[in-house]
Amino acid sequence: MAAPKKGRSAGAQSKPGRSLALILIAIAALTGGMFASGHTKPRLGIDLAGGTSITLRAVAEPGQESAINKTNMDTAVEIMERRVNGLGVSESEVQTQGDENIIVNIPKGTNSKEARDQVGTTAKLYFRPVLTTEISGADAPATPTPSATSSASGDSTDKATSSASPSGSTSPTPSSTTQGRAVTDALKADPTPSTSASSSASPSASGSASGDQATSALEAQYAKLDCTKVAVRAKAGDGAKPTDPTVACGQNSAGQWQKYILGPAEVDGTDVDDAQAVWDAQRAAGWIVNMKFTGSGGKKFANITGKLAKNQPPQNQFAIVLDGEVVSDPSVSEALTGGSAEISGNFTQESAESLANMLSYGALPLTFQEDSVTTVTAALGGEQLKAGLIAGAIGLALVVIYLLVYYRGLSLIAILSLLVSAALTYTIMSLLGPTIGFALNLPAVCGAIVAIGITADSFIVYFERVRDEIREGRSLRPAVERAWPRARRTILVSDFVSFLAAAVLFIVTVGKVQGFAFTLGLTTLLDVVVVFLFTKPLLTLLARSKFFGSGHSWSGLDPKRLGARPPLRRTRRPSAPVETKEA
Repeated sequence: MAAPKKGRSAGAQSKPGRSLALILIAIAALTGGMFASGHTKPRLGIDLAGGTSITLRAVAEPGQESAINKTNMDTAVEIMERRVNGLGVSESEVQTQGDENIIVNIPKGTNSKEARDQVGTTAKLYFRPVLTTEISGADAPATPTPSATSSASGDSTDKATSSASPSGSTSPTPSSTTQGRAVTDALKADPTPSTSASSSASPSASGSASGDQATSALEAQYAKLDCTKVAVRAKAGDGAKPTDPTVACGQNSAGQWQKYILGPAEVDGTDVDDAQAVWDAQRAAGWIVNMKFTGSGGKKFANITGKLAKNQPPQNQFAIVLDGEVVSDPSVSEALTGGSAEISGNFTQESAESLANMLSYGALPLTFQEDSVTTVTAALGGEQLKAGLIAGAIGLALVVIYLLVYYRGLSLIAILSLLVSAALTYTIMSLLGPTIGFALNLPAVCGAIVAIGITADSFIVYFERVRDEIREGRSLRPAVERAWPRARRTILVSDFVSFLAAAVLFIVTVGKVQGFAFTLGLTTLLDVVVVFLFTKPLLTLLARSKFFGSGHSWSGLDPKRLGARPPLRRTRRPSAPVETKEA
């Protein structure tokens, strides 16, 4: 039984190069990805880069205090994120704090006044008839392609599938000339003031000319609209009143941006009483969204769907417009008179719940009051970062001095391991910025500084186990292998406790403290990776060198300095006395 164990030990000692090669390849891949993506630095948080921090407090309407709940607050956060990101600021942070507060952090370079106006108002949700639509910008083909739409009705069998759904009906997109005529005819078709393009115009020639000019201006705006550009999408339809036709942008299920000309709003978001995402197992329709309207809202919805059902695609569609962006554009085939409707199509659970939340938000009895607005300058954040880096450098220098004095040659392994850990941490943080929106703030810097001690502690545990084996009288190479199982167990237990603490802190806290917890958890995981794939294999290799293997006085593994006992040897039994005879 001893022979196989010896063979496994020898094999483990002879292949440390594989682990070292693996971690070096990982560092090279992360570094290459960092440069290829163009994000060579971690994204800085608002306290380091500067910007504006807005604290909003939810206020319920009288008698609707229960509306301030987690679901509604999460929906409000989602709407505010869409608004701020619509300004072209993908680095913004919107998150709840406590039960009734929302914190919006907008980095430097954004119009803070415009951002405050965007996030501080209630969402604007409208149902508008679609006059024309086509794929926009770089996604638009040379020849117009068919656009898939949906159908709807008011009873239990009614459907309204989402745009670009495979289950929707298909119609060719008209040419630009045909679109112009269709839009002009559609704007003039309905004599009611709420759906007429020139509702304020008199029957006189001057009024007719004014309406024609407005229609021409709208068509020109539509022709120039490029929805693939963030800045253009954010301003599409700016200034348009609910009673006016407008242009808008929306993204279909294929990920393509479409542009629209929409008629005046027929139904307001406050007319939606409730919306829920449910799984329809009976008809195998998958995830659907059920809408219920108020009494007056149901009448408005029946009126508009009755008109749309008489039209040809795409003018039988209605667009659900949230803050100027089309989030869904189902079509109808008959009037929805039941006060409810169902949207079905190519939905996942996430997309169905997202649409239901958006529809529900128009009816939420919530408004938000601005409690505080704090402007953080980059100079102040820079000073704080400088002080934090100085503190980290002092702590790191003290750790290195301790390692040099106490462990001598072994300190080289520890320092190289710290450098590898720092390289992994830097590259991963740089890539997490554009990937998940991670921003390096001051608490996160503190978490990285604390991680220096955690990482150094792992090295010390292993080194001390090796030195204990040498004190027992073993040579270095067997000592390295025999010490590893015990050191490994201790390191894993210690890092698990640190990671558990970081995870709990991340879950129960909000705001900047989460940055500290996230960084602490990340560096703790990297500590395990570095110790297993770099520190231990490197020590295995160096144990074969003469400097370390012979126990040089400056190697940190000198048996005499460690007080090693002589190796234990087996004692032989004394042989029986031999009797000699006298000659």
